Amino acid sequence: MKELTRAEEQIMQILWKIEKGFVNDILQHLPEPRPAYNTVSTIVRILEKKRIVGHNTYGKSHEYFPLITKKEYTRKFFREFLKNYFSNSHKELVSFFTKNDKLDINELEAIRKLMAEEIKKQQEPER
Repeated sequence: MKELTRAEEQIMQILWKIEKGFVNDILQHLPEPRPAYNTVSTIVRILEKKRIVGHNTYGKSHEYFPLITKKEYTRKFFREFLKNYFSNSHKELVSFFTKNDKLDINELEAIRKLMAEEIKKQQEPER
């Protein structure tokens, strides 16, 4: 899957939220100053070419909907992000955030708890 531009991602965030809609529906969810109708329409058609958005036709109108879930896109985007910026190393990613973002003790404890739960789950024998 091709990475989305900032404008394409903004449109997808709206479509994931509203689940389906016409260009005017998408426009209503965009912050001011809103882009032109034709701009949004063009972006949606690009997303169709990328096979990320589909549509239903009602006369001359098109109702658009996502072809992939937000979770699917997030997973694929994150894999590429991890590969491109952290040499595919989760350890490097965690190290970066813990050292550079100055996480507070509560966030670090929550992360440690999540990791301990995952370790325990992976250590349990299959039934």
